[in-house]
Parts: sequence; structure tokens; C-alpha cells
Amino acid sequence: MRGVIDLFSEKSDLYALARPRYPEELFDFIASRSPACTRAWDCGAGNGQAAVSLAARFAEVCASDVSREQIAHAIATPNVCYSVQPAERTDYPARHFDAICVAQALHWFDFAPFFDEVVRVARPGALFAAWGYCWPAISPEFDATFKAALRDVIEPWWAPQNRLLLDAYADVPFPFPRVQAPPMQIVVHWTLPQFMAYIRTWSATRRCEAEEGDEFLASAASALSAAWGDPDVARIISMPLVTLAGRIP
Repeated sequence: MRGVIDLFSEKSDLYALARPRYPEELFDFIASRSPACTRAWDCGAGNGQAAVSLAARFAEVCASDVSREQIAHAIATPNVCYSVQPAERTDYPARHFDAICVAQALHWFDFAPFFDEVVRVARPGALFAAWGYCWPAISPEFDATFKAALRDVIEPWWAPQNRLLLDAYADVPFPFPRVQAPPMQIVVHWTLPQFMAYIRTWSATRRCEAEEGDEFLASAASALSAAWGDPDVARIISMPLVTLAGRIP
């Protein structure tokens, strides 16, 4: 039992502002593969980024997270109901959801009780979809500088659970028949300050900053600025999605 892990309550307001949006084609895929579009569960919802997009396709969305701070900064949407509760044990009725979704959070859950809970609250034939994204890519020159100036510095500060996502969820004990998802990626246009704000939401960045101070961030920003060019000019940044989808019996 891994228990409840909450690394995202601190700086949850920054998280809400700096995290990228998921591509709309992802939610089109979820809606098209769900047996109905009556009700969806966004589990580990954070600030509700995925819940808002689900709400455009499902009549009702239940969005839950273990972090009260994240839910406090969630995006208010008429047909989204937010609650604070763990993924592995909820108060939702049985056979309740047509789709169960986990955005950038599956690796933090205790898998056996979580998947038991998924089966309990899923309607027959419901779709399960979990996804995440890893390293941002801009250009070969910038990516190499980014790895040396920041990724390698914060490497020791990643929690073991992050390795599951970095390994494309290959080691997740997935219990459902697979549903193939199309290749997708997040594409954003950010300035260097926007990019650095996003980097500061990483759990490893925050852990390193808490223990070592923020000098490494200033050093990284200086190195990255040379590779970026004018810091106020937006550049195209891509982040491929890792998607794990299946049909719940």
C-alpha cells in the first residue's frame, strides 16, 4: 500500500496558471469510445483542466482530487462537481460512470485498490483513459542545454512514481483490455518566462528548491536564455502524450 501522496498542494495557484492544456482531440477520442456521454469521472483532477474539456462532451463530470488546495483553485464549470477524496476510495455510487479519466496522475495512485474502485463505479463497457506527458521539446540545441542546465540537476529529486510516467507507463499493472489511442501531443506557444513558470510546477523542481534554494533556477534560466533568444518571443513547444486506455468489463 503506497498510501495517499500529495505533492501538489504547495504552489497550487502557480500550478493552475502554468500547466499546459491537453489537446481537444484527446477528449474527442474519449467521448467517441465511451458507451454514452452521461457522466465522466476526472480522477486526480488537480485544478480541473481535463474536467473542463470533458464537460464540453459529457452531461456531468465528477472531478476529485486528494489535494484541497488544488480543488480550491479548480476551474468553476456549471456541469462539473468537484470533491476532495482519494482515488482509491470514493463516495460515488456503483455503476455510475461512462468514462473514467486520469490526467497526469495515474503514477501517484495505489494501483490495486484504485482499479478495484474503477470497476466498482464504472458502468458496463465504460472507457478508462489515463495519460501524461514528459519532456518538452523545442529544438535540438535548446533541448540539449535544457537537459544539462536543469533536467540533470533535478534528476535526484524525482519521486520513484515519476519513473512510471517517464517509462511511458510500461510497468503499470493495467487490468483492462486495451483500446488503441491515436498518437497525440500537447503544443504550446510560450515565452521563456512562461516556460520557466511551468518548470517550477514540477515536483522535482520544487523539492530541489526546498532543499537547495533557487540558485539553480537562476543559473538554468541564464543558460536557457542564451539558447532561446529574446525571452519575450514565444516559441513552439511540443510534449508527446503517453495514453493508456482500456475497456472496463
